[in-house]
Amino acid sequence: MRTENGAGPDTALRRAALIAVLLTALLLPLAARARSQPATIAGGRWFKGNTHTHTVNSDGDSTPDEVVRWYREHGYQFLVLTDHNYLTPTTGLNAVHGAPDKFIVIPGEEVTMTVAAKPVHVNGVAIASIVAPPNGADVVDAMQRSVDGIRRMGGVPHVNHPNFGWAVTVADLARVERLSLFEIYNGHPQVNNAGGGGVPGLEQMWDQLLTGGRLLYGVAVDDAHHFKRPGDPTAAAPGRGWVYVRAEALEPRMISEALDRGDFYASTGVELAEYTADATHLAIKVKPTTWSKYRIQFMGGGGRVLSEIADVGGAYTVKGDEGYVRIKVLESNGLIAWTQPVPVGRGGPAPH
Repeated sequence: MRTENGAGPDTALRRAALIAVLLTALLLPLAARARSQPATIAGGRWFKGNTHTHTVNSDGDSTPDEVVRWYREHGYQFLVLTDHNYLTPTTGLNAVHGAPDKFIVIPGEEVTMTVAAKPVHVNGVAIASIVAPPNGADVVDAMQRSVDGIRRMGGVPHVNHPNFGWAVTVADLARVERLSLFEIYNGHPQVNNAGGGGVPGLEQMWDQLLTGGRLLYGVAVDDAHHFKRPGDPTAAAPGRGWVYVRAEALEPRMISEALDRGDFYASTGVELAEYTADATHLAIKVKPTTWSKYRIQFMGGGGRVLSEIADVGGAYTVKGDEGYVRIKVLESNGLIAWTQPVPVGRGGPAPH
């Protein structure tokens, strides 16, 4: 018997076997590459990065090359260099350290001002040119002018360390327009993340803003200045806070746009294996370490805990009266991850 194309059964079987071998040869390298990539979920891939770091071009202790090398060698996929009022060039750094789909350096600046004896700092991520620090009439005006300048340069702004010098209040942040990000964790040892003396901590500020109707996304950063003082608890060292951004590709504009729309989570060390969220349902799974235990808290309006699960995974079904829902993962050695808030109902927070 012969097939329609004239080949006998033995020939057809040999062809099928040959095709199977060829497909295997093609697909195995692809599978190996897939295993080496960051975790994936629907709509994109996760990329680990830091959006606040300094070099000798402002008040850091290491050259841009040394700083970039540290992050690349410690498993990050992107780094934003943000020297004070200085745009550190990134083209040469990317030529040396960059690798398609593996690591990029993104241009940035920490627009730095002193207003009424208060330090006001706003980061610009993926800016096309330097943003001169404005002369603001007050803290809000200075932040607003900085945000607008960063937007004009094609960048994404985030307000840095609100409690540094006790400079920025909840009421101040609520009034700034076209702002989507602020730091809920900063690795510098002198920025008062936890608040004190009647001033709320940064996470409490976040819940107050969200409850008051203002949608802002929370980033965690290093604010690293010191790469040559290992083991010194007073140093502003690297590796303390970062973000995992979900984007279609490792490209500066895609990374900055994902940050701007809140498509990321912040962390001081907890990694997620899975995360999905919409207006009806949130689900999460931690990538556990063998020495840790975890608590997963689903947080809502007023900063209240809607549900708590002592496990590496959990889910929450939205009821409709929460205002917003966000997830906080607490690890038994003090590490934390924060997902971004999902507005719920008409009374939920909205961007300005």
